[in-house]
Amino acid sequence: MDLARTEVAGRKGGAARLGLMVLPVAFFGVFFAYPVAAIVSRGLHVDGAWHLGRIWDVLIQPDIRHVLWFTTWQALASTALTLLVALPGAYVFARFEFPGKQILRAVVTVPFVLPTVVVGTAFLALVGRGGLLDEWWGVRLDTTVWAILLAHVFFNYAVVVRTVGGLWAQLDPRQEEAARMLGASRFTAWRQITLPALGPAVAAATLMVFLFTFTSFGVVQILGGPTFSTLEVEIYRQTSEIFDLSTAAVLTIVQFAAVCGILALHAWTVRRRETALRLVDASLTARRPRGAGQWALLAGVLAGIAVLLLLPLAVLVQRSLDAPGFAYYRALTSADGGAFLVPPIDAIGNSLSYAVVATAIAVLIGGLAAAALTRRDAGRFVRGFDALLMLPLGVSAVTVGFGFLIALDEPPLDLRASWILVPLAQALVGVPFVVRTMLPVLRAVDHRLREAAAVLGASPWRVWREVDLPMVRRALLIAAGFAFAVSLGEFGATVFIARPDNPTLPVAVAKLLGRAGQLNYGQAMALSTILMVVCAVALLVLERLRTDRTGEF
Repeated sequence: MDLARTEVAGRKGGAARLGLMVLPVAFFGVFFAYPVAAIVSRGLHVDGAWHLGRIWDVLIQPDIRHVLWFTTWQALASTALTLLVALPGAYVFARFEFPGKQILRAVVTVPFVLPTVVVGTAFLALVGRGGLLDEWWGVRLDTTVWAILLAHVFFNYAVVVRTVGGLWAQLDPRQEEAARMLGASRFTAWRQITLPALGPAVAAATLMVFLFTFTSFGVVQILGGPTFSTLEVEIYRQTSEIFDLSTAAVLTIVQFAAVCGILALHAWTVRRRETALRLVDASLTARRPRGAGQWALLAGVLAGIAVLLLLPLAVLVQRSLDAPGFAYYRALTSADGGAFLVPPIDAIGNSLSYAVVATAIAVLIGGLAAAALTRRDAGRFVRGFDALLMLPLGVSAVTVGFGFLIALDEPPLDLRASWILVPLAQALVGVPFVVRTMLPVLRAVDHRLREAAAVLGASPWRVWREVDLPMVRRALLIAAGFAFAVSLGEFGATVFIARPDNPTLPVAVAKLLGRAGQLNYGQAMALSTILMVVCAVALLVLERLRTDRTGEF
């Protein structure tokens, strides 16, 4: 009888999880697959016929082959360098307790939400002609790939710290301590106990960093100049400057195929390594450093954050204050410059409103998808959707933005004049963060707890509410924070669909940077500084919520 009840409960749970997939599948089908397919079809389907030979014609061009090669190797180098620099930071934030930790955790996330054009401009001010390095030591890096690699580390540092550190802080340290009591060295205990448990989180962080650097746009466009170009930059150039939509469509297909291959490899390798973990209250695992080695590690991480993350941010603040009497900030309240239909200061309220709506959509869609993907015995369709959820991070934002304009222009999906179009585009990028943040923790919950609750008659909703939710509440808050931060800084797609009378902060910054004149440049730096402050305050509030004992398990 108990076996029969278990089987029935398992079938009900499986059906419920498949039902959870309906809304995420519909969302991605309508607002991602359909617009991307529309723009690709517009480029390759001309005069009623498909011109597939155009794909080969584009790929054999020497300049395109150079773009493909540079895109790949710089993404690999950027990912490796980011992991090398950020993994010690993930350990420090997960295991050490020190003054100002919450504020610093919010600060290291700020670079990730800055528009990439601002990141590129900040590093140009550091390493370019007349930059700090040039003034202090006569060193310039803007003509080398190192400027791009360092900017990518600056941008993606928080991805590793939050994704890996979030799970690391919840791992029970007593498992590693027990191994050491049995004679294992510190390194052996870490390699055999902690590292396998962190595998899914490290792989998820690696995947996200690689996708961001593989599709890098603003950073490479500013720091790369005419020498370096990624697929994303080339798609933008072919679309906006040369108006060669067919070449842009081919490059979009190539980028799409590459991302699909990466995600398939990730799903094949990582899914086998996810095991049930013993998760504990994160506040019980952090302690003050002990010994000279741990203090040296903390000092090294803090020094790295100061040089690599805080210095570029300080440059932005300094540039925004170059004019006396806060002139650049006062100029934001006026629309006399002609760049906007409204004062640039209005972009702050627009961005916050859009980000709140986008976060709600991303948490809803991503939470449903993560819950459905929790089952290890899910079918091929569900496992395939696990990888497809990451595609918005790897497909050209330029393509998505143009796709929205082309595909969503007829009833019943005529949304071009609707404000909801912007948060929908922002939510597309936020959903993968919600899923990647929640899924490792959900899969780490012992499935026997769910089965026991189901056998005792609990509905799937009650199982989620009383078993899963208390365990993943912290991960859910982190996911919401990531989605909010990503929405504030999204630029690639938003620049095509944001209305002139309702610009977002990244769009306003990009427009000001694109106009000649010191006043426009100073206003761009002022808006960037405001964006930093807004993000830092929002993330600090999130830190206080997630470390509140009422919000922990």
